[in-house]
Amino acid sequence: MEYSLLGSEPALTSRLIEVRRSLHREPELSNEEIKTTEKLRKWLTEADIRILDLPLKTGLIAEIGTGNKPVVVIRCDIDALPIQEQTGLPFASEIPGKMHACGHDFHTATILGAAYILKSRESELPGTVRVLFQPAEETGHGAKEVLASGGLADVSAIFGLHNNPDLPVGTFGTRTGALTAGVDRFEISIRGTGAHAATPERGEDTIVTAAQIIMALQTIASRVTSAIEPVVLSVTRIQAGNTWNVLPELVEMEGTVRTYNEEIRRMIPEKIRQIIRGVGASAGVKAELLWTPGPPATINDAEWADFTKETAAGAGYEVVDLAPQMGGEDFALYLQTIPGAFVNIGTASRFALHHPQFTVDEAALVPAARYFALLAEAALTKLVLKPAFRYEDRNERNNNL
Repeated sequence: MEYSLLGSEPALTSRLIEVRRSLHREPELSNEEIKTTEKLRKWLTEADIRILDLPLKTGLIAEIGTGNKPVVVIRCDIDALPIQEQTGLPFASEIPGKMHACGHDFHTATILGAAYILKSRESELPGTVRVLFQPAEETGHGAKEVLASGGLADVSAIFGLHNNPDLPVGTFGTRTGALTAGVDRFEISIRGTGAHAATPERGEDTIVTAAQIIMALQTIASRVTSAIEPVVLSVTRIQAGNTWNVLPELVEMEGTVRTYNEEIRRMIPEKIRQIIRGVGASAGVKAELLWTPGPPATINDAEWADFTKETAAGAGYEVVDLAPQMGGEDFALYLQTIPGAFVNIGTASRFALHHPQFTVDEAALVPAARYFALLAEAALTKLVLKPAFRYEDRNERNNNL
């Protein structure tokens, strides 16, 4: 492929479909994206796009432009999910039990396409675009690794995307403020004395206790927090016992809590502990909580969110304001220190994200790539014209909303 010709619609379309399908055939889980990273390194090197030397095991950051400030980042995620694919596509996953069921192959091909376009315009860029191919989004750890690598030093603005299967191709969505929720995981163990099912009085019934705890946990969202503050608490796994006539000694369960409110997020672990200790004490069992915090809510900057929408409208997208989503996204960690926005691109799938039959409409690839190239260049121009745009300004504006 002659990379100087990728500015033409047919060549770019063919290339990005080829890239997306190559990634789709060989999905890799979080922090295992070795082959994916090798492919990206090869494709970027062939296009003469420089790659930063950073201490990242997987994933990478490339750079296009002057190498000087201002610096803008466009980011995608590259990891897959532990799901057995059931699409029947001719380019379906060749790796048993692993699948790009969240569309990260689409994200990666989109941002690679944007990199190709930006490279063709490199001499006209009024600054630097860093192109971030981030590992381990699904585990919520990838953004931390990227931030620790130093690859985002001196960045003035950052933009990320997720495909949205509920939106038609040609539709763009985002919002000011919280777009995705904070995501935390909990594990609860309930330990008592096992007994014969016929004589439960000789032990402590950990299963009945677990049922009482599950029901009591639902009062956090209905009675502990305000009705106007969205909170979801879901118990998603229960494991206990191994036969029909024995009360088990141990019950284990786990689940997740989602909220946009950081104050509520900090309060919930202690509320869970109070509930499980109280119910456990009344049943004579020992109940313990293991709390694993994930990424916070994704809070879009007001000015940059508006800018992404204006740019999308100018690029011919139908622009919609999205409702907040309870899904999580570790892009939130970047937005804690760098102003920017996270956006959705319509991909019109019959199936939801993380479904074994999920796929995307590849007609969205080239428009999305062209949009992100345009967004990055326009953001550089905006920053050159308004160099005083600072993170502190963002906090003041958002607090006044």
